[in-house]
Amino acid sequence: MAMSRLAFALSVSAVAGAAASARSVSAQETLGSLARKRGVYVGAAVGGAFWGGDARYRETLKREFNIMVAENAMKFDQVEPKRNQFSWKQADDLAAFAQANGMALRGHNLVWHQSSGWIEAATGMERADMLTALKTHIDSVVGRYRGRILEWDVVNEAVDDNAGLRNTFWRQRIGDDYLDSAFTWAHKADPAALLFYNDYSGEGMGGKSDRIYALMKGMKDRGVPIHGVGLQCHFAASKSFSATDIDKNMKRLGALGLRVSITELDFRVTLPADSAGLAIQRDNYALLLNACLANPNCKSFLTWGFTDAYSWVPGFFPGTGDALPFDKDYKPKPAYDGMKRVLADVTAIRNRNGPGRGALRAAGAALGGIRNALGRWLGLAD
Repeated sequence: MAMSRLAFALSVSAVAGAAASARSVSAQETLGSLARKRGVYVGAAVGGAFWGGDARYRETLKREFNIMVAENAMKFDQVEPKRNQFSWKQADDLAAFAQANGMALRGHNLVWHQSSGWIEAATGMERADMLTALKTHIDSVVGRYRGRILEWDVVNEAVDDNAGLRNTFWRQRIGDDYLDSAFTWAHKADPAALLFYNDYSGEGMGGKSDRIYALMKGMKDRGVPIHGVGLQCHFAASKSFSATDIDKNMKRLGALGLRVSITELDFRVTLPADSAGLAIQRDNYALLLNACLANPNCKSFLTWGFTDAYSWVPGFFPGTGDALPFDKDYKPKPAYDGMKRVLADVTAIRNRNGPGRGALRAAGAALGGIRNALGRWLGLAD
């Protein structure tokens, strides 16, 4: 016997209710509150606006996120502008803000070929003196924030665009072993901190990511205390990227016993941004966050800034911008909504036509059970 009109109406009503639930997330929830429920960290980099007069900046930061990282305040030339003379104020401010607001803190970064100030300019320094200066810097900085930093970017961008070890002044004056030394000293200064290698263009599968993988494997084989790899993820929203390849890379790094963190994410769009571009941006943010959540070794997901009012993108990629989850007036963009929905687990990988196929299959199975139960209760059969 065919399903009665009553059973059919009840089934349609249930489907509509499930679909509405899948499309909505409580307005009271924030990225940070949802991340806490998932046992992960979602946050952003903090720049000079933190010390400016825009009160919305700090308010949004503490309301929306559960982890933060300094754009510049912990870099070599900022913290140690002259040898053995340290300037702690800005880094201390960020550490105090994170602690006061229950946020985790990433440290960025200890060793980089840029923003290295006096030590790069001191061309007469030999290997022994360079090692002493680097150890003093790491001991001082990591030691000062011991127990307050979740993840440290110990070495930043040591692999070049041709997938070779970048011939930095660190490498020239110390040798390839500067990486091992930096991680060893950082671990001794704070044994509880998770120590990361951080780089760009190594997010998916390819020559550079292969070189990073080999570098990490070699360090692990030598017993170097390294715990993770940071994937920067500075992407153009209009260009395709492979979430599948990023997932594969996360998994192979996980097989080495390494965590991965999305450390500097932004998806720039062509200006002026239109609804189509912002929809693509939303889907890309959701896809990448979903890939992170699908891998147990990915626990941190940070954008490089959070409001389009303060972004590095337009200055480096002319004609593009609007790369972040909040617009210039701190209004949430579609990207923000897409991230919330993934964190709330009401959609899997979104497409522009609605909930992901996984969510629909799950809803369909549940509703099928309800329909069959109603049919039996009414004495009906399909």
